[in-house]
Amino acid sequence: MKKLFLTMVAMMSMTLTFAENENMNSVNNAEAYNLSVNMNQLSKALNLANDQVEAVAEIHKTFCSELMFATQYGKEERDARVDAAVKKDLGFMNYVLNHDQYKKYVMLLNVTMNNRGLK
Repeated sequence: MKKLFLTMVAMMSMTLTFAENENMNSVNNAEAYNLSVNMNQLSKALNLANDQVEAVAEIHKTFCSELMFATQYGKEERDARVDAAVKKDLGFMNYVLNHDQYKKYVMLLNVTMNNRGLK
C-alpha cells in the first residue's frame, strides 16, 4: 500500500512538472512574437527621412499587433497569420521605403524572425 501511494505521488509530481514546462513554453512563444523595436535605431539603420519615420512607425505598430493577435491561435493558423502579417508588412514597407532601405529592412526582419525562431 505504501509503495502504491509513493508511486502515485511520484507520477503526480512528474505530471505537474511536465504541465508547468508546457505552460512556460507557451509564454516564451508569445514573447517571441513581440517584435517591438526602438524606432530611433531603426530609422538610423535605414537612414529614414522624417516623413518616412512616421509611416514606418505606424506600419510596424500594425505589424506587431497582428503578430501578437496570431499568438492566440493554434500552430497551423498561427503560422498562416504570421505569414500573412509579414507579407502585408513587406508590401507596405516596399511602398514607403526606397530600394536600398527596403533591402536592408528585409534583411533585418529576416534576421529578427530567425533569431526569434519564427521562421
